[in-house]
Amino acid sequence: MRFTLLTALAAAFISTTSVNTIAQNAPVAKVWPAAKANAWYAQHKWMSGADFIPSTAINQLEMWQADSFDPKTIDKELGYAEGIGFNTMRVFLYSLAWQQDKPGFKKRIDDYLAIADKHHIKTMFVFFDDCWNADAKIGKQPAPKTGVHNSGWLQDPGNRLGTPGQEAMLKAYVTDIMTAFKNDKRILLWDLYNEPGNSKKKDASMDLLVKVFTWARAVNPSQPLSVGLWDWSFEKLNTYQALNSDVITYHDYTEEPSHLKTIQMLKTHGRPLICTEYMARTRNSRFETVMPMLKKENVGALNWGFVAGKTNTIYAWDTPMPNGGEPKEWFHDIFRKDGTPYKPEEVELIKKLNGK
Repeated sequence: MRFTLLTALAAAFISTTSVNTIAQNAPVAKVWPAAKANAWYAQHKWMSGADFIPSTAINQLEMWQADSFDPKTIDKELGYAEGIGFNTMRVFLYSLAWQQDKPGFKKRIDDYLAIADKHHIKTMFVFFDDCWNADAKIGKQPAPKTGVHNSGWLQDPGNRLGTPGQEAMLKAYVTDIMTAFKNDKRILLWDLYNEPGNSKKKDASMDLLVKVFTWARAVNPSQPLSVGLWDWSFEKLNTYQALNSDVITYHDYTEEPSHLKTIQMLKTHGRPLICTEYMARTRNSRFETVMPMLKKENVGALNWGFVAGKTNTIYAWDTPMPNGGEPKEWFHDIFRKDGTPYKPEEVELIKKLNGK
């Protein structure tokens, strides 16, 4: 979500021995056959969109807690998405919001889905996340740190993992949400775990990765399951993710020639591909070069960032701006809060690719 894919493609080719070893413990029999996955993908229009959080929320808790849930802003900003032809948004849930208020949380998910559906947008929900801050707290969320990218974004479960009762809570959370929405046609796909192994966790994330796939398969939703590949050096995690995903999702913040090589390698799985994170302008991952290539390759295209707001993702991962000024070039995001495009030519390109 926040770091570029390694460009050494050789590291991406997983050894046969490792695949066979991990496959013995994987619920491979319940993974959709490739033919079913490809038939599912063929039923949908080319997927384009963004990772979405309203500009008024600094993190997942601020988006979903009752006191700060903001349907008015969600409606307005998903209207911007509809206007440029986006049809898919990737949205992060949060376990503490469920634990605090289970019926209310599910009602807010339903409210969100109703708004998205009104704008002809399908949703890809994310459960767990290994990125950024590890110590989440229910209640009022902190203000953004001036000029710092995603200063308030939360890992889930972060530091809570391993504390008494936590695993049972996480299992109940995933099971409850997926059971409630397992046949909801407004949901495109369940993205079970964002960037497992990030924040220097590496293979320590394998246990939760295996468990969340197991819990999700037990629910057996009508929608496909996936966990995105993102760091080619994580051999064990990558193997498990690829073998257990119905549809292959991945992140790539590299420029177009390198990104194309990633696609060519991932196509060897014989499954549909959806890029669930790309577009970092200062790293030369740009709409004008990458998005047309993704459409040509029939790969779903979801960029990180939509409306500039409290997440501060106009600033680069590794380049804070202590004065809080607007960077010379935005890292992520497409629109200002009032709906004005950051770069009108980008929006025109997106509309053209989406047939608007």
